[in-house]
Amino acid sequence: MTANTPTTTRERADLLEMLAKQRHFLRFTTRDLTDEQARQRTTASELCLGGLIKHVTSVEQSWADFIVNGPSAMVDFASMTEEDWAKRADEFRMLPGETLAGLLDAYEVVARRTDELVVSLPDLDATQPLPKAPWFEDARWSARRVFMHIAAETAQHAGHADIIRESLDGAKSMG
Repeated sequence: MTANTPTTTRERADLLEMLAKQRHFLRFTTRDLTDEQARQRTTASELCLGGLIKHVTSVEQSWADFIVNGPSAMVDFASMTEEDWAKRADEFRMLPGETLAGLLDAYEVVARRTDELVVSLPDLDATQPLPKAPWFEDARWSARRVFMHIAAETAQHAGHADIIRESLDGAKSMG
């Protein structure tokens, strides 16, 4: 290890463990499902299990890119067209030709990259200005805060996925 290579501190190990746990619960909701089941809507929501995996993958990738490249890596919501919004809505759906296995594989690739950032970033306190969006109040987020946000977003969607799965076939993920 060189002098510039961060060691896996307790804090970084905690972040990795928190991310892994939330990802596990989200992935676990899709166990033993066919592509058709993963595509199925079971609640009043537009969400399906495959769409949730796809969305969380996209969001995690965007936030990891934000840590490295700043706000230019994020969507500029203020300038989105109707076509952009329609494309974004597809992020929540499992489209024809997409497979659950393919979505889970893509999620694994993104998760590995994020985990590598947790371990390798020289400074978790390094900040980037947030992109312009109506829901952001703080001017800057640290890498640490972004990792915690990814874990929180994943946990929130794991809860959605648990409800969808239980409605689908009665299987429960957490209890």
